This record gives sequence, structure tokens and C-alpha cells, in this order.
Amino acid sequence: MKRAEKAERIHKILDRLYPQPPIPLDHGDPFSLLVAVLLSAQCTDERVNKVTPGLFAIGPDPQTMARLSVAQIRAKIRSCGLAPQKAKNIKSLSKLLLGEHGGEVPKSFEALEALPGVGHKTASVVMAQAFGVPAFPVDTHIHRLATRWGLSSGRNVEQTERDLKRVFPREAWNRLHLQLIFFGREHCPARGHELTACAICGWAASKRRQAEEARRK
Repeated sequence: MKRAEKAERIHKILDRLYPQPPIPLDHGDPFSLLVAVLLSAQCTDERVNKVTPGLFAIGPDPQTMARLSVAQIRAKIRSCGLAPQKAKNIKSLSKLLLGEHGGEVPKSFEALEALPGVGHKTASVVMAQAFGVPAFPVDTHIHRLATRWGLSSGRNVEQTERDLKRVFPREAWNRLHLQLIFFGREHCPARGHELTACAICGWAASKRRQAEEARRK
């Protein structure tokens, strides 16, 4: 089966399972989403959602956050991975938002990726979920599924993003990004997964891939 045909079938299954997938990170505006996504690196969404209410209680916007000390920010996010560096980045990006963007989160990939601690994936999530701009952020779940299903070579996340953008319609990228994350978490784990019994892996994964997964058990 060609990649495009496979992607069309996967798209239909995901639309049926997750017609309106929610955004996993709790937020109220582009700034709180930006900070939440930054915090989610090497940290679960569940943990981030427990941490952010306390953080935003003392720093709800760039102006207030920029006035906090790094130590104050770090104290609120201590349970997240890489908290010391993340605290520095949150303060620095808040100051840059004030100095260069009028206190607003910029609506461009280039400007977002110039902020401290903001890489392409974080920028893509913000552009997609805060501003509705078509993007296809690739996390570990999506990278793994795209490789397992033969939609990408799995060489790196950049290649996976390019491959997925080729086979899925642009207007569906933002929804598919969330659908793939939820499917990976709920139906398609990295280890101990019976590919032949999976609604997608059972037919999308190659025989070679199924054999490789079976050997890892």
C-alpha cells in the first residue's frame, strides 16, 4: 500500500476515534500556552498541568512574569524536569516579549524560535493551537507511530514532519497532531504492544516491523 493510501485510511480511523481532540495542556491565552509547552519538555502534560496554576497565579502575563526572580519561578516549577534552565528561559522570554513584541506572543515561527528555550516543535504547537496556523509538531509519540506505520523513514523528527506534511491534507494537520498523540498514548504504546491486534498497526505496520517488535518483547 502506498503511503498516501495508508495515510488516508489512518486519517479516517483517527477522525472516528477523536473527532474533536482536546488540547492536553491547560492554558488561557497564547502566553500561558507558550510557557506550558516550554515546561512540557522532558515532563508529562499531567505534571505541567499541576504546576502551571501556581506559576500563573504569580506570573499571569509577560509583564508580571518578567518582574519575578528566577528563583521564584523555579520554586513553582521545581517538579518539572530541567527546572533551573526552564526558569531562566521563562524569565528571559518574558522580558523579550516586552522589549521586542509589545508584551504579546509573536505570530511567526521565526520570532517564536528566537525566544529562549523555544525550538521548532514548541513554536509549531503555539502557532497551531494558539493561532490556528497549520503546523505538524512532531513529538516522540508521533515520530514513533509514523515510523511504525511506514509513513516516514524515522531518520529524525525533521524528516518525519516533512513526510507527514506530504501525505496528510494541510487543513487537517493541527487536528491530526493531537489525534496521533492521543492514539499513541491510549492505543499504541512503545513497548509491549501487540501490533497485529491494533486498529492501525495490524495492517499499517510492515511484516518486518511486526517481527522486530515481537522480538523486543
